[in-house]
Amino acid sequence: MGTTAFWGKSAAEIDAIGGERRQDRRYQLQLKLKWKLIRRRRVLDIGTGHIIDISSGGLLFDAGRHLPEGLNVELSIAWPVLLHNVAPIQLVATGKILRGNGSQVAIQTVQHEFRTTGVPSAPRDQPADPAYHPPIHVSAAMFAAFRKQ
Repeated sequence: MGTTAFWGKSAAEIDAIGGERRQDRRYQLQLKLKWKLIRRRRVLDIGTGHIIDISSGGLLFDAGRHLPEGLNVELSIAWPVLLHNVAPIQLVATGKILRGNGSQVAIQTVQHEFRTTGVPSAPRDQPADPAYHPPIHVSAAMFAAFRKQ
């Protein structure tokens, strides 16, 4: 039997079995995060860390210490892009801790969403950016009146 086949399988097929088997592509990002360890809707512990890699189905992060498997965690990740080039945003992801290796924690994400963290105010000794225009808040009554015109 040749070295390129084993039980009717090619060497490439055999190598694929031992290789990467995750379904989602992983991206190596070094982003800061805050974590909350949650059990039965109660926050048990909080801390800071950073992402090692992330995918649409889960992420690996350094929590700074060991976190127990099976518990839920909420991550608030400082996202590197501003909303409309003005407002900082964060990615909030919740999931279950699948495994840990020292301070590295792997979770399977259950839910995620982007949230704004507020518009930074200009320092008091400098004028505000003239290009920034705050959003106009329109009540339902004002909107209805505008539509009738």
